[in-house]
Amino acid sequence: MAIRRIKAFFEFEAAGGIVLALAAIAAMIIANSPLSVWYEGFIHAPVAIQIGEFGIAKDAHHWINDGLMAIFFFLVGLELKREVLIGELSNVKQIILPAGAALGGMIFPAIVYLLFNYHEPEFWKGWAIPAATDIAFALGILSLLGSRVPNSLKVFLVSIAIFDDIGAILIIALFYTSELSLQSLAVAGLCLPALYFLNRRNVTRITPYLLIGVIMWIAVLKSGIHATLAGVVLALFIPMFDRTDPEHSPLEELEHDLHNTVAFGILPIFAFANSGISLQGAGLEELFHSVPLGIAAGLFIGKQLGVMIMCWLIFKLGISTMPRGMNFKQIYGAALLCGVGFTMSLFIGGLAFAGDTTMFDERLGIIMGSIVSGIAGYLMLKFSLKENVSGTSVDLTRPH
Repeated sequence: MAIRRIKAFFEFEAAGGIVLALAAIAAMIIANSPLSVWYEGFIHAPVAIQIGEFGIAKDAHHWINDGLMAIFFFLVGLELKREVLIGELSNVKQIILPAGAALGGMIFPAIVYLLFNYHEPEFWKGWAIPAATDIAFALGILSLLGSRVPNSLKVFLVSIAIFDDIGAILIIALFYTSELSLQSLAVAGLCLPALYFLNRRNVTRITPYLLIGVIMWIAVLKSGIHATLAGVVLALFIPMFDRTDPEHSPLEELEHDLHNTVAFGILPIFAFANSGISLQGAGLEELFHSVPLGIAAGLFIGKQLGVMIMCWLIFKLGISTMPRGMNFKQIYGAALLCGVGFTMSLFIGGLAFAGDTTMFDERLGIIMGSIVSGIAGYLMLKFSLKENVSGTSVDLTRPH
């Protein structure tokens, strides 16, 4: 059952990664064509919701990043809760290796970025941009290798990405929060006992949770904390099990319903709205500015260093063993793929710099680092994978 679920997840995310890539490429082409005026008009179009004296007015770009991406984070929260309760994160022995690899893959890219930007304190706020991994893109590249990819390698990469998401959520909450509105936070706080009450009363209909979740999202949006985090919090209260019907899982049902919408709708829209980098007038000074260069180096150099060093330490200390069916060359290939940081890196980059400088465009570094990491990871795995490993076990603790 676990193997079938991993295979289905792998195939689904790989397809989503291809759509995501097409959306990003389309944005780049349009932003550097005569249609660029239309593109700018689209992402900056004013959108307002007004009820009496209360209203929310933002441009389309902010509605996508603050609104639609809250649904993406809601899905991430659902996946994390399921993995902790019944999935790959429910067994401590199975999480040590990918957790350590993910930790190294967040720390080392930040260090590399800061080495490039130590001389400019105003640029330090971009340290977390290269710390994220885009699982859809990474699995999309991995899918190009077909049946040669062992299941243990898929699980290893997916597990790293799960911990990456946890790290990204904590980073956004702790380091990318503006001035707080205590009144709005109080309203958001009142939503928590209401959600807890629904969960304890075994309310399995999703509508009451979503209604309270919308109120919480608005309150968090007004509070100064990034509104997408409301999606993660809401997900934690969705019941995993229906106590009156053991065969029914409200969380898994909702997760299944949202997957297509997020993978083939929300994320491509986000990629399209955030990838339109205009290269008109851009010179070597912008391209080789310390910020985009530090991001690219963090993704390509920092990620592989962090993942490989942590894996080596874990094996050396005997804390965990090599996953069955894998070797160090394949772990190195996976470490390179972890440098594909597209979606979450773009998201954190928007929070860090918010387009408030014309000296550089941090998105150039994200795209450069992700492309180089993706190509290098694909070539490394193509070289290291053998035709007869497609049926290996998903056990991350047994030695081979």
